[in-house]
Amino acid sequence: MNYDQLKLENQLCFPLYAASRLIIRAYQTDLDILGITYTQYLVLMVLWETDELGVNEIAEKLILNTNTVTPLLKRMESMQLLTRVPSKTDQRKVMICLTEQGKELQLRAAQVPFNLLKKLNMTMTEAEIADALELKSRLYKIIDTLEADENKPEQIV
Repeated sequence: MNYDQLKLENQLCFPLYAASRLIIRAYQTDLDILGITYTQYLVLMVLWETDELGVNEIAEKLILNTNTVTPLLKRMESMQLLTRVPSKTDQRKVMICLTEQGKELQLRAAQVPFNLLKKLNMTMTEAEIADALELKSRLYKIIDTLEADENKPEQIV
């Protein structure tokens, strides 16, 4: 039997995984200056866009499990970037809100995406960057497809 389907070079997931890791590594210098991790940066971006969200809403936007997000939020609360407060409409629900420190970090973080683009501009042509933006659009289609498939109820055979 031929096992070409198991060759690393034939996998869609590997270049996505490797590119993701390398992009996160490229962000690291800027994030170290801000004193946050990449995952914390993602949480902050969600909250900068819409402050005061529930844990489940943050987890859903980041495509993470709540049991992954909860300890992350607790750590960020100890860093005084956000607070966890009971919902005004449902006391059983915890809302995540930015602190002043978390809001101020947005100004300092505004340069982070531009710094990545500068790094890419050094090695990529305009056409390649346009292709990367098209790839981003296609990746969102893959995400939507896989999420929809994941949320389908299991069929009993």
